Amino acid sequence: MAIYKKVRTPCIGVCSTGIGDNVCRGCKRFAHEVIDWNAYTEEQRRIIAERRDGYLANAVRSQLEIVDQRLLLAQLKHQQIRFNEDQSPYCWVFELLRAGASQIRDLSEYGLVATAEASSVPLVEVRRRIDEDFYALSQAYYQRFVAPGLQSV
Repeated sequence: MAIYKKVRTPCIGVCSTGIGDNVCRGCKRFAHEVIDWNAYTEEQRRIIAERRDGYLANAVRSQLEIVDQRLLLAQLKHQQIRFNEDQSPYCWVFELLRAGASQIRDLSEYGLVATAEASSVPLVEVRRRIDEDFYALSQAYYQRFVAPGLQSV
């Protein structure tokens, strides 16, 4: 039997489900997941966390590539940036950008390189693109797999 850490709420205090969004623009959970979070089992929470982490990692990967994970980890710890070591390192990158995209001058100091799509784009814009793509992936999943089930009820 595998032992898992408790899954913490991904809420970042920017909930848009209260104004009618089906997908929260802050944490990218679905409205019913936000509402029912405290009633979910750890396994249900883990499934939600893994879906979100996968979408976030894909969104980051489209903009930035990790070339030295050890350097990235060392910098995150040195800069005292909060991140979850159990997540994909690409999720760590997003936490780095959230904490200081406007202050990073040289990606190589963090073990990162920009993809061709992001090579001449300011990191603040890269962070915005990643967040936008993360939301779009969550929204697409909701529309494709969740909304049809809700309509048939």
